[in-house]
Amino acid sequence: MKKLLSTFIATSLLMTANLGYANEKPGKGVKVQALHSPISEEAFQTMVLNEALTHLGYEVEDTKEVDYSAAYTAIANGDATYLAVNWFPLHNSMYANAGGDEVFYRQGHYIKGALQGYLIDKKTADKYNIKNIEQLQDAKIAKLFDTDNDGKADLTGCQAGWGCEGVIEHQLDAFKLRDRITHKQGQYAAIIADTIVRYNEGQSIFYYTWTPYWVSGKLIPGKDVVWLEVPRSANPNNTDTALPNGKNYGFEINSQRIVANKVFAKKNPSAAKLFEVAKLPINDVSAENMLIANGEDSQSQIRQHALNWIKTNQVTFNGWLEAARAAQ
Repeated sequence: MKKLLSTFIATSLLMTANLGYANEKPGKGVKVQALHSPISEEAFQTMVLNEALTHLGYEVEDTKEVDYSAAYTAIANGDATYLAVNWFPLHNSMYANAGGDEVFYRQGHYIKGALQGYLIDKKTADKYNIKNIEQLQDAKIAKLFDTDNDGKADLTGCQAGWGCEGVIEHQLDAFKLRDRITHKQGQYAAIIADTIVRYNEGQSIFYYTWTPYWVSGKLIPGKDVVWLEVPRSANPNNTDTALPNGKNYGFEINSQRIVANKVFAKKNPSAAKLFEVAKLPINDVSAENMLIANGEDSQSQIRQHALNWIKTNQVTFNGWLEAARAAQ
């Protein structure tokens, strides 16, 4: 009887130990494939999540860079696991076209408070009292930002396929600026770099950008440049873009949300919970983006940025993991 009792106790302890390990590593044996766009600044927030998934036991493969539309399609089809940079609501049409809530899992808001809009250099804004993009209907004002001598303002714009290009094109028509502004598109990092060079040479500049991103660390709003308001809300979603302070920069305040394959999320409640509870302060992302802009742009350096953030915010990070393990 004593031997039987001892065996029972030993077996129970072993089962408890195994259960504890399973809860510690609920993702053991499950592969995860993250995606982000070719924007290197999106690697940081993806790597933070990848580190969390690794702590949960998932086998995280090297992140792949693809265009947004291809990312949504791949995740919907189960060819990839998640995207940490679903711009909400900017990407609503891409999300819906790829299958929407029927194929995707999306809960929570990973990074909140992302602004977008048009800016010009403060020197020109102050000299000519330019506050609203509608003022560029005046040919004399538009010509101030002409870089190719065709009489039209040249806007350093949105890269094709990002979603923001649709809003800009819509507004050029809505605000009757098509004949006054040329929407210059291309590889954004290259064309914004040229814009910054022109600013440093003392020229007038006119560009689109967003936060979190390093540009607003190089060209500081309120000091070097100013946001332009728009005359009214006008975008393909027919939504109100006015901010609580009454300003209207033409774009809704966005969140970056995590979108995952729905089948994967159902089978992996720990990962699903992680995707729901994880949150990054937007200022921390902007600070990391500035490190990239200053030359710390290799994958190993960006991963170190992620590890540094985790170490500084260990209590928060551990809280994500605890919630994820409890969900399993």
